[in-house]
Amino acid sequence: MLEFRDIDISDKDRINKALRYSDLRGCEYSFANNMAWRRLADSKIAFYKDFYLCTAFMGGQPRFILPSGSGDYREVITEMKCFSEAMGYPLIISNVTHEGLAMLSELFPDSFTFSPDRDGWDYIYSSSDLITLKGRKYHGKRNHLAAFAGSGAEFSVMTEKDFDDCITFGAVTYNSKAALSDHSMIAEQFAINTYFNYFHELELKGGVVRKDGKVCAFTIGEGLNSDTFCVHIEKADTQTNGIYAGINNCFAKAAAADYKYINREEDMGIDGLRRSKLSYHPAFLLEKHEVIFK
Repeated sequence: MLEFRDIDISDKDRINKALRYSDLRGCEYSFANNMAWRRLADSKIAFYKDFYLCTAFMGGQPRFILPSGSGDYREVITEMKCFSEAMGYPLIISNVTHEGLAMLSELFPDSFTFSPDRDGWDYIYSSSDLITLKGRKYHGKRNHLAAFAGSGAEFSVMTEKDFDDCITFGAVTYNSKAALSDHSMIAEQFAINTYFNYFHELELKGGVVRKDGKVCAFTIGEGLNSDTFCVHIEKADTQTNGIYAGINNCFAKAAAADYKYINREEDMGIDGLRRSKLSYHPAFLLEKHEVIFK
């Protein structure tokens, strides 16, 4: 039987070995993300032979992501199915891409239903597009970038000297929100603190924007797989003109120039966030589905 527990920094090497083997592009296939956001859906981890499993238990029902690593997928998914059924639930696997659906259909024909999870699709951009902002489609973004350049704000690569100021900025941003008890916002604060507490161990990269010496934006990301950089968090004070265009472009140049793609994660069904992400003209959306076994 699978045994689930909390993720820990000591799991990094074993988990990253499985993640590197599978070389997946979804933002959920990140040790840093799994560790930082574990409070959002009460996620736990387990290992089955050379597979790594990460599972959410919000409400008590397990919801798996497709395992990463090497071995017999029929065997590990059968174990997952037995685990769920022993708890009184059908096996649910979320964030399944088209490639994952094809594999499951081959291994378990006519054994499950699936439906698209549009709110969870990742926005994947060409790194060169976000760095150069060339062409008519980015005319508006170049205007925002010009406003940022004239705002007096300055971008720099994040160092340990920036950590305390960024944490304070994140806390002030959180405290200014109306829904202070919102679970996702509380989970975000936990994630931010985790990123900073383990910044070097997680091999993260960051960027900071200061104006008059004060932090007005910061962002954190990492190399996700062999060709994709992932931006995990981006916080900014919109009182500075062009701030989001500025930190987006500067961080892409500083951290993602050696990658073909940039994953800026999902929009969670938030209309304004969806419009913003689409306005940067993604190279493609990484479509994901929820699979429920019969």
